[in-house]
Amino acid sequence: MTLIASSIGKKLIMALSGLFLIIFLTQHFAINITSVFSESIFNEISHFMGNNPLVQFVFQPILILGVLLHFTMGFVLELQNWKSRAVKYKSYKGVANAPWVSRNMILSGIVVLSFLGLHLYDFWIPEMDYKYLEVLPLNPDRYFEELVHKFESPIRVGIYVLSFIFLALHLYHGFASSFQSVGFNNKYSKAIKSFAVVFSVVVPIGFVFIALFHHLTAF
Repeated sequence: MTLIASSIGKKLIMALSGLFLIIFLTQHFAINITSVFSESIFNEISHFMGNNPLVQFVFQPILILGVLLHFTMGFVLELQNWKSRAVKYKSYKGVANAPWVSRNMILSGIVVLSFLGLHLYDFWIPEMDYKYLEVLPLNPDRYFEELVHKFESPIRVGIYVLSFIFLALHLYHGFASSFQSVGFNNKYSKAIKSFAVVFSVVVPIGFVFIALFHHLTAF
């Protein structure tokens, strides 16, 4: 049995791809938070990221591959776990067996994946259409206005906020577990777990703040 075919291999792939996506999430948050403080800085960074060949044709495909690997391995492992449960409990004792978050990683993962679909629809697809289909002139000052426009709808903002709450739940269990899956277990494990918990709360709340800020200041 190859490493990839084994459960350990699948968990390792899911963990490494998850850690990679956390790096992207951090970078994405760092860019988006600038929109709260400076329209010009946000436009400048977004224009650079959107027109840099290395970002567009190297990092972006790697990111897409990372997303596909992470969620595919997650669904495969969940299916394997479901099939391997020989005993079906008539009642579940909740946190006496396992925390709700760890028992429902597939649920939070589905919500996050659905949110990624909405996010692609809101920003990535229009960007691809702007640059490669309509081939419109470069406009380095358009990004802030496009961002604010998406957050005018209270329904869309509500969906974003709910999605970030589920992202926080997904990260809360998944971030620290990823280090265990890759075999990182030493004297720094406690500090890493604490950092993972803080990250899982602060970054999603930061995204919620960005969405609410632009919604409330758009009128």
